[in-house]
Amino acid sequence: MTVSGGFTDLATQFRGELLAHCYRMAGSADEAEDLVQETYLRAWRSYDRFEGRSSLRTWLYRIATNVCLTAIERRTRRPLPSGLGGPGDDPEAPLVAAPEVPWLQPLPEALLGGGHQDPAALAASHAGIRLAFVAALQYLSARQRAVLILRDVLEWPAVEVAELLDTTTTAVHSGLRRARAQLAQALPAEEELAEPAEPDRQALLDRFAAAIESADVTALSELLREDVALEMPPALTWFRGRPAVARCLAAQFLTAPGRLRLVPTMANGQVMFAVYQIEGDGSYHAHAVIAPTVAANGIARMVAFANPALFGSFGLPPVHGLPAPGPAPA
Repeated sequence: MTVSGGFTDLATQFRGELLAHCYRMAGSADEAEDLVQETYLRAWRSYDRFEGRSSLRTWLYRIATNVCLTAIERRTRRPLPSGLGGPGDDPEAPLVAAPEVPWLQPLPEALLGGGHQDPAALAASHAGIRLAFVAALQYLSARQRAVLILRDVLEWPAVEVAELLDTTTTAVHSGLRRARAQLAQALPAEEELAEPAEPDRQALLDRFAAAIESADVTALSELLREDVALEMPPALTWFRGRPAVARCLAAQFLTAPGRLRLVPTMANGQVMFAVYQIEGDGSYHAHAVIAPTVAANGIARMVAFANPALFGSFGLPPVHGLPAPGPAPA
């Protein structure tokens, strides 16, 4: 067996969890894929010198973490709009876009694979990828992210984290305390709330999708918590509170029944919806991916990623279904 063939056969099984690891660090699925490619390239080049003093999995994580540290120390964090300023005060005003901002992105389930992975690998790829958690990680420095992810998500021993980061276990322990404290300040409160039981959660999501497709703002409002937040990257503008969110949706999105069509999908370990918008030819085109955060007392947050380019990574077509009957809604 050649070095190349042996490495490929052994390393492929870890791709999903390495992608999740790089995503936690970088906050972007696209960037995470590039970082995993760089990880495998570096590992392949040095595989003939791998002595097996640690497992191949641990060795790959070491390389991936160092690749991530180098990449993200060169740039600013990937925020959501709520991380850059306070909520807007006019829900009916035009939204202010900032396409130049390196926004946080979702991580589609389709990218994680899973069919060939063992249960431990699947658990590692799905742990710690909730959208709110990854957004909060962006408030940490690169090394703080690495310490917190390796210790709290992957549950590495402090001595191994210290060895990887070329530091002491004392420094790892103190760095972890600071990272946890900072994360607690940045993590939205709704992330700590218990979700409803599965049948209730699914029923709420079904009502959510139906209300959007029928442009029924009243029905949608009934599903929202009083302190609900709406974020729409790349728009800088965001809103908090049921009245403001409902007015924004009514004025800017839910303008006519049948204008939007929702397709359920999975990303970041949660249900999201691919939103298709009807165009002049009567067909539905890729428009946005919306992530609702479901709490026991309603929808606590909605993040709508208005980026049709995301649909490819979800394995979704750019045009959905057949043209709608009759004239297109205005």
